[in-house]
Amino acid sequence: MLYVITGPPAAGKSSWITARARPTDIVIDLDRIALALAGPGAPQWHHDPILLKVAHRARFAAIDEAVQHRDTVDVYLIHTMPSAKALARYQRWSAEIVTVDPGQDIVMQRVRDMRDPAMTAVATRWYRQHARRQHGQPASRQASRSW
Repeated sequence: MLYVITGPPAAGKSSWITARARPTDIVIDLDRIALALAGPGAPQWHHDPILLKVAHRARFAAIDEAVQHRDTVDVYLIHTMPSAKALARYQRWSAEIVTVDPGQDIVMQRVRDMRDPAMTAVATRWYRQHARRQHGQPASRQASRSW
C-alpha cells in the first residue's frame, strides 16, 4: 500500500509514520534523504540549495522504484503540498492520502520553536491552499507535545 502523508511543516508527519511503519516498510522523506546526503553537522531542516536539488532527484528515483513494490511492503511518502497533478498520480496508484494537521496554532508554535523562520511562510501557504482545496481523508488530529 502507498500512503501519501500531507500536512504543514511541523505537523507531525514523520511522527505519524514512525508510529505506524514497520522496519521492512519504505519511508520516503525529503528531510531524511537530505540528512543522509549531507556532510556531518548539517542542519536538520535548513538545507543548502544544491543539497536539496540532489535530494529531490534521489526522492523522485526512490518514489519510482518504491511504487513498484507497494503490493509487497507499505510505502510511506511525505509530500507536504502535492499539486493536483501529483494527487492524480497518487490516486492512479491507489494511494491512501492522509493529512496530518494538529491545527494552525499548534503548527505555528512548533515552527517558531523548532524550525527555520522561513517555514512560517510555508505553513501559512499550506493552510491557505488547504482551506481552498480539501482533499483526501479528514485531518488526523494529533495532540500537541513538548518537542
